[in-house]
Amino acid sequence: MRTVTVVGASLAGLHAVRALRAQGFDGRLVVIGAERHRPYDRPPLSKSFLAGDAETDALSLSDAEEEAELAAEWLLGTPAAGLDTAGRAVLLADGRRITTDGVVVATGAAPRTLPGPPLAGVHTLRTLDDALALRGELRTGARQVVVIGGGFIGAEAATACAGLGAQVTVVEAAPLPLVPQLGREMAQLCARMPAEHGVRLLCGTGVKALRADAGGRPAPRVTAVELADGRLLDADVVIVGIGVSAATDWLTPSPLALRDGVLCDEGGVSSLPQIVAAGDVARYGELRAEHWTSATEQPATAVRNLLAGATVARHTAPPYFWSDQYGSRIQLAGRRGPKDTVRIVEGGPDEGSLLAVHERDGEITAVFAVNRPRPFMRLRRRLATGRPATPAPPAGAPAAAHGATP
Repeated sequence: MRTVTVVGASLAGLHAVRALRAQGFDGRLVVIGAERHRPYDRPPLSKSFLAGDAETDALSLSDAEEEAELAAEWLLGTPAAGLDTAGRAVLLADGRRITTDGVVVATGAAPRTLPGPPLAGVHTLRTLDDALALRGELRTGARQVVVIGGGFIGAEAATACAGLGAQVTVVEAAPLPLVPQLGREMAQLCARMPAEHGVRLLCGTGVKALRADAGGRPAPRVTAVELADGRLLDADVVIVGIGVSAATDWLTPSPLALRDGVLCDEGGVSSLPQIVAAGDVARYGELRAEHWTSATEQPATAVRNLLAGATVARHTAPPYFWSDQYGSRIQLAGRRGPKDTVRIVEGGPDEGSLLAVHERDGEITAVFAVNRPRPFMRLRRRLATGRPATPAPPAGAPAAAHGATP
């Protein structure tokens, strides 16, 4: 390969660029980014950056010296608009055409939005520009904040807003937030946290409509959130955190196999061997991992297979993520199944910290912790090696399981 194009200039894209050079690729390397910013770290956007404890320069993932060593062409501020597989080219929204021998798709994901016209005061939180706009409103006196969606981004944003003195209400359509990620029992424990930090959590109701002041300029401004059950919540600011979709619109139509992401094998190789994918946009088998760790680990494997022209390596590390919310660090590693049982092995809900394992047929499938980082990391390492993460209870001992997670 003489030219490789990395589409996506965020975390996974940067790690793909690093991996290409580290694995000996010395040809032309082009990086296409929809945002105008150089690669930056996203997790702080909903945490320390939103709270005002970090500034833009603290988010940078690279510096001028490293970028000079990588010797890549950075085409920023113009998104990719299409893929010409027959002509081996990536098409840009401004009409440019990048002829290339290989492509790394690392375009990440885009936040889902509510239907209806745009309203001032309504925000998503995915990019640096999103965070800057939201932080600006919080700094200028927004006091009634409604967060739609009780997932990780919603909980982290609610934490930051409450810390800035706002009155925060989180609206979650499901009976409990985070059940798909954590299982019912651990989700129930986490659902206790908002009230302990002055945040109101309303579950089991969706949003019917957003109310707005028709006289607002340049766009009507949100004034309230109308819930499906008829309640009305006053709002100066609304944060929409209802999940993301893989950023693959630019690949439609194309011969690539897509299903809410680029379908890949375990090595990140797509249905076309000269195209690989990594990060939030990549579906490795049945899994699309929207996590920081996956975005840093997958590119090296995908790039190795791209340069080899075949799948010679596979990414098999168990998924891992963490979230800082309501004064606690939540961590989960592994692949929890819907019929697994969960067993608390250290601490407990009333202690403010715990370590738990998910089990299936006597085997540990995942490890979960709240404020127990050291023992969690020990079990995570064992899980990654395939060794038993913790001993099973002795024969005849009373069951310690806390029930199946439906």
